[in-house]
Amino acid sequence: MKEFYKQYLPYFKNYKLKFFYAIIGMILVASGTAGTAYIIEPLLDDIFINKDRDMLFIMPFIIVFLYTAKSMGGYIQIYYISYIGRDIVRIIRDKLLHHILTLDMTFFQKKHTGELISRITNDINRIQTAVSNQIASMIREVLTMIGLISVAIYQSYELAFYGLIVLPLAVIPLSKLAKKMKKISFKSQESVSDITTHLSETFNNIELIKANGTETLEKRNFSVHNQNFFNINMKAVKTNALVSPVMEIIGSLGFAAVIIVGGGQVIDGILTTGSFLSFTTALFMLYTPIKRLSSLYNKMQDALAANERINQLFAHKTNIISGTLNCEEVLNIDFNNVSLKYDDFTALKNINLSAKRGDKIALVGDSGGGKSSLVNLIIRFYDTSEGKLTINNHDIKDINIDSLREKISIVTQRVYILNDSIASNVAYGYEINEEKVIKALKQAHAYDFACEQEKGIYTVLDEAGTNLSGGQRQRIAIARALYKDPEILILDEATSALDNESESIISEIIDEISSNKITFIIAHRLSTIKSANKIAIFQKGEIIAMDSEENLLKNSKEYKRLYNLASI
Repeated sequence: MKEFYKQYLPYFKNYKLKFFYAIIGMILVASGTAGTAYIIEPLLDDIFINKDRDMLFIMPFIIVFLYTAKSMGGYIQIYYISYIGRDIVRIIRDKLLHHILTLDMTFFQKKHTGELISRITNDINRIQTAVSNQIASMIREVLTMIGLISVAIYQSYELAFYGLIVLPLAVIPLSKLAKKMKKISFKSQESVSDITTHLSETFNNIELIKANGTETLEKRNFSVHNQNFFNINMKAVKTNALVSPVMEIIGSLGFAAVIIVGGGQVIDGILTTGSFLSFTTALFMLYTPIKRLSSLYNKMQDALAANERINQLFAHKTNIISGTLNCEEVLNIDFNNVSLKYDDFTALKNINLSAKRGDKIALVGDSGGGKSSLVNLIIRFYDTSEGKLTINNHDIKDINIDSLREKISIVTQRVYILNDSIASNVAYGYEINEEKVIKALKQAHAYDFACEQEKGIYTVLDEAGTNLSGGQRQRIAIARALYKDPEILILDEATSALDNESESIISEIIDEISSNKITFIIAHRLSTIKSANKIAIFQKGEIIAMDSEENLLKNSKEYKRLYNLASI
């Protein structure tokens, strides 16, 4: 817990005035509570026993004042501490997402989307309670305890000794409960990740589920995660519920000792009835903040477990380190004996390839041959395991990543459509220039269907572009690539969802715009690569042949095989 607050307390320095107000509120709550216990003595001794009529009229005003102070203090504390806690959590959530977005593609391949969403939402929400409500409650309860203990000692230090000596006995069982609670909380948060992951997969694959009629199967699989979450939460409830009976049983021992000693002092006239009742009231009220503190400590384990999971993400560091050189106009790209490994799998082996401005290079071969891996190196989704990749004769690792990616547009077979307007999708990452948007849409043969939409290019598309056909979505993606006016254009099966006529038009457009670019085209439909300067044939991570189509048809058996397959 010490490490937890050491991590988060520095954030509070930005809220000094608000925290000061919150502390005032806590002091008012503690003072009002302690004052309520203290006034029992004058209420009994002065009014009911000594028949003091003046005190009879003064006491109601004191009571109203104490409860007003306590209520207003509670309001002030809740508002300002909630503001502080929620704002800190907002900052942490921003930082965590920013950190995750800086990590390389290897991280995202090994982490499931649902788990990351769970950590950014659920885990951070659990921390919010600790840095806002729980820290405020702890301070308030400690101040209340100090006030009530002061009243108890003021009335009788001897009875205070007997009443409070039993409290250390509670430390051992409560600490064991807290340790157990932390383990349960960790399992609970893992269980939430499982649920989020399953839901993410279900909704992302809803077409597959519907087509195969596996709704019942998915419901059954989800029920397993849901039942596990229920079982873990019930363990948490059982553990947390033990705090109150443990405290009450131990507290009853102290109260029994107070009755014996204090009752004897009242009988002997050493202590007045009002003083005794004021003391017992303070003692009774004292056990409430102590129980709350014990329960809060238990609940804090939930936040500690969540914080460990969040810190695990912050501990991940990217292996793709940006260089410092600004990427100038791209004139040439060279692969020199480049190899790439994903863990133990070799994706590329001894690749040698050169491209200069104006070149259009086609990458062909069977799936898994290494074509996408090669273009992933250009955009620095991964770094070479061996060999060297240079741009303008500079090692790509020395070039600033942002300036490099500014020069690149990539269109993949998997099309990404945002729940935003057509114009925003085309100009993604840039300010919308309507003239440029229209030009890009026309180039991508997408302007006609965009105009047919209710609000034209400002029509908002559904999530994943479900209100468009597959071909229309792919044209939007191509328009997005062209809007950027890149110097390196990568088309990874970019025309696979288009009809033959649209594919032919897009191919012509690519020919037109690629004269001042370096273009890489990955294609299984060989009709899209006829105008390529070079065609590289990939097989098991190696380039087994590279030449023009005319020469490859004469000299390469593998290309003839691919050509014949594409013609079927």
